[in-house]
Amino acid sequence: MKRSTVNILASYVDALHPIIYINHFDFKVIDEAIATVGAQVKCVEFNHALGLIDFKTKSPMRECDLEQFLKLTMDDGFDQDTFLILKDVHGELNDPRIIALLRQIAERNLYQDDYHTTIFILSEIKVIPPELGNYITVFDIPLPTMEEILRIIHTFIADMEITVSKDVISDIAISFKGLNELQIKQILNLAYQDGGCIDVEDKLLILKEKEQFIKKAGMLEIVNFVERIDDIGGLENLKDWLIRKAKIFANLDKAIKFGVDVPKGIMIVGMPGCGKSLTAKATAGLFQIPLVRLDIGRLLGKYVGESEENMRKALKLSEAISPCVLWIDEIEKAFAGVGGDGSGNDVTTRLFGQFLTWMQEKENTVFIVATANDISRIPPEFLRKGRFDELFFVDLPNGEERKKILDIHLKKRNRWNKGIDSIALIKETNGFNGADLEAVVKDCIEMAFIEDKELVTTDDLLTIVKDTKSISSTLKKKMDAIRETLKNIDIKPASKAEMC
Repeated sequence: MKRSTVNILASYVDALHPIIYINHFDFKVIDEAIATVGAQVKCVEFNHALGLIDFKTKSPMRECDLEQFLKLTMDDGFDQDTFLILKDVHGELNDPRIIALLRQIAERNLYQDDYHTTIFILSEIKVIPPELGNYITVFDIPLPTMEEILRIIHTFIADMEITVSKDVISDIAISFKGLNELQIKQILNLAYQDGGCIDVEDKLLILKEKEQFIKKAGMLEIVNFVERIDDIGGLENLKDWLIRKAKIFANLDKAIKFGVDVPKGIMIVGMPGCGKSLTAKATAGLFQIPLVRLDIGRLLGKYVGESEENMRKALKLSEAISPCVLWIDEIEKAFAGVGGDGSGNDVTTRLFGQFLTWMQEKENTVFIVATANDISRIPPEFLRKGRFDELFFVDLPNGEERKKILDIHLKKRNRWNKGIDSIALIKETNGFNGADLEAVVKDCIEMAFIEDKELVTTDDLLTIVKDTKSISSTLKKKMDAIRETLKNIDIKPASKAEMC
């Protein structure tokens, strides 16, 4: 436990904060901090297994439920300074009798000079009754700093009597960012048991362990992908930009020491089916880091404050598994209604503000990829400098890009051949997006299989093209509106101008 953490906890006690809620899973770490702060204080613990126990010795003293415990111990604060440590009692914090007893102790601590009792509630699940909101202080146990992570690694290396190069230590230390001390020690032990040493390959082990956190939490979705940057046809400006950033992610420790700012993220705006989702997946592949999707709808809860708490947990989880790509698809829908008057919009507005603050202040290696179809529905605060490193617009593919997209999909299915007339296809597919072109290839190959054809011909492809309605014809008005909106926004084209 960091000394600063203990000092802050002690200051809360000295300032007469009556109820301190510690939202954490590692009770051993918390116990050590409380024991340090309360070295000269009477400390009594309650848990559902043993009832009333001596906090320092962990000896059972009396079987009882929480209500009985509070009634038995609430007067102790008149005799001497007292800490009441309540563990995993979140399930009972909506009981009117429990609320009344906690409130009585809190009020005594605040308003009676001869009474000194501080309540500590320890639970991984946070439940704060509205009646106790003014008496409760939520205390977060900070995650280890880089300096502390390095100390943990060096201590482990010394204990195991093994040799690890400085470069390897620096690399894995960055991968450990966002994990707590227990998790770091567990992974180091696992890595050592696996090969009897610690090396750069253990970064993959750290990644797998971080994926477990995502699956267990259920607030983020881990996205498996096979897409590569070469699977994107065109969008050369965007790809060049990502390739430059990939060099930073490949050498994070050196880049940070050199003074390079860690990339924050990008927003990709454009027509539907033009490769925005593909780019998000290819980015994670290029950076060689996990891809997780944030679905705002998953975070919405039915209780007051539940949605905001879920957002806090989701963002904290993304930090815990960093470096990673955090993908928010159709972000304009996620924050629809910001600034509205309805109750649902109020929640969305608070979530939006929470997310903006996190984006502005984050110093971790979470790279955000936000994709959007309709930029007119995006709150203007998102478009300000500093939120994202860059904004890119993905338009319908030009002729050269359409050729590349067709080639990619034909080669992926082993049906590309030199006899295909690219010029004829380019001419007839004007206004097609990437999804349209992929559908043409799929339908054409299917037809060739049914007709027992070995080769896909230009005529086969042109036949399917003529039967396909492009996005430019079905969504013309919407696309024109998007282009009109973009005229007033400082946004980079994803494709190179000379390719148009």
